[in-house]
Amino acid sequence: MLQHLQKSTSLPWLLILLTGLFYSSTAAAKPPNILLIVSEDNGPELGCYGDPYAQTPHLDQLAQTGVRFENAFVPYSVCSPSRACFLTGKYPHQNGQIGLATHKFALYQKQTPNFVTLLKQQGYRTGLIGKLHVNPEDAFPFDFRAIPSANFKRQEPVTAYASKAAEFFKQSQEQPWFLSVNFPDAHLPFIRQVNGRPAHPLSADDVKPMTWVGVDTPRLREQVANYYNCMARLDVGVGLLLNELDQAGETGNTLIFYIGDHGAQFPRGKGSVYEGGLRVPLIVSWPGKTQSGLVRKELASTLDLLPTALAAAGCEIPEDLPGRNLKPLLTDAPVTNWRDYIFGFTTGSFPRNCYIQHSLRDTRYKLISNPRPGTDNLIADSYLDESHPHFVISGATAADQKTISPQVKQALARWSRPPRYELYDLQQDPYEWNNLAEDADYAETKARLINALTELQQQTRDPFLDPVNLEAFVKEQLDHRDMKYRKQKNFRWSYLDSFANWRAEQ
Repeated sequence: MLQHLQKSTSLPWLLILLTGLFYSSTAAAKPPNILLIVSEDNGPELGCYGDPYAQTPHLDQLAQTGVRFENAFVPYSVCSPSRACFLTGKYPHQNGQIGLATHKFALYQKQTPNFVTLLKQQGYRTGLIGKLHVNPEDAFPFDFRAIPSANFKRQEPVTAYASKAAEFFKQSQEQPWFLSVNFPDAHLPFIRQVNGRPAHPLSADDVKPMTWVGVDTPRLREQVANYYNCMARLDVGVGLLLNELDQAGETGNTLIFYIGDHGAQFPRGKGSVYEGGLRVPLIVSWPGKTQSGLVRKELASTLDLLPTALAAAGCEIPEDLPGRNLKPLLTDAPVTNWRDYIFGFTTGSFPRNCYIQHSLRDTRYKLISNPRPGTDNLIADSYLDESHPHFVISGATAADQKTISPQVKQALARWSRPPRYELYDLQQDPYEWNNLAEDADYAETKARLINALTELQQQTRDPFLDPVNLEAFVKEQLDHRDMKYRKQKNFRWSYLDSFANWRAEQ
């Protein structure tokens, strides 16, 4: 063929043709862009997850073009720890961010490999729109930053996130990119309408609280309605963002993840290790790779995002990452040897909410381990006790609690002063009302889950396995409930050194 071309084509045209073939091959081999969309404080309250009140057509459409994970979870149901987990691909006790960044909690080491540093090594341009909320921020050297505030008052409209994304897309045409877009909805305050969005807001008469909350009063229904209004506004923002991606001509070569950073801020949700706090939506769309409209029921974790992205980008996956590459689950091909358990954890995230809990669940049963049983769960108090200095408006007031059933009353009392172990049959009791931990018929299941939890903690070198570490951490937290540390420029929690040293010795 080359001989024929040489006879019939001038040399310049031959060079042009060969150059075009080279660049065509290069373009075809270009690694995929990676778009990570994160919303605040929401579980799977989306239309595509079967929620009766959600107005989320754009996220529903994204699920139709990709894969929806029915059983996806975060390792910690508060913002900073959750974000540190998916950004580093490691559990909170592995990376160090075991509380809120605004309360001086941080990674053990700034050099911890993460989404940004690992993809930059692979030639990716990186961007962040919205808050980061992990310490130290310079551990994540994004090339592009916009709207860095939490924006909980929604002073920046959802259109701003899309316009900043368009700016990033335009600047990133010469190389593959990673962009994380973090929307403020549906974080408190639950704002009914902002700049006309949603166009048709819901009211208290239109909704009922999520079943796992266990409380249903007119006051709480108003909060729930506005939570769903936040979700509708989020969906508008996602639609605008995806439209800009399409306008940039990048949809066909972009791996899209959508997650909520943890469950909604209602009783037994955010901050807890119940399903309402840990279970989140996860949608993955990657043209040509994901099977449209597929629903996967395997146990998935936000720890899986980084390994999946690294594999897609052609990077080697670090051996110390506990997450899994989701690629085998992106079609309906059978998968064997998937994970058996999902781990959950909380410290309460700051001193006035301090309480330590671990959880481990399989496809049916859920264990909660409370290493300081019979002590006050300050997280629960922030939802159930109006005298708590951080009582949340979406919690259950004393008046609200007068309306609850005996079953729910018992469950809330258990949450307030937990026993050593809780055990739930999620097949028969998906909302975790009935504790089976002391039922002899479930002794074998309880022992199996305790052993599996202990093994995971040992494998991942969890400092909270050591009672000395646990008690020292709790004491330091409770000793700082005046929160004066927030104004101390050089304040540093002692666990950042003691836990890191303990882990290094194991």
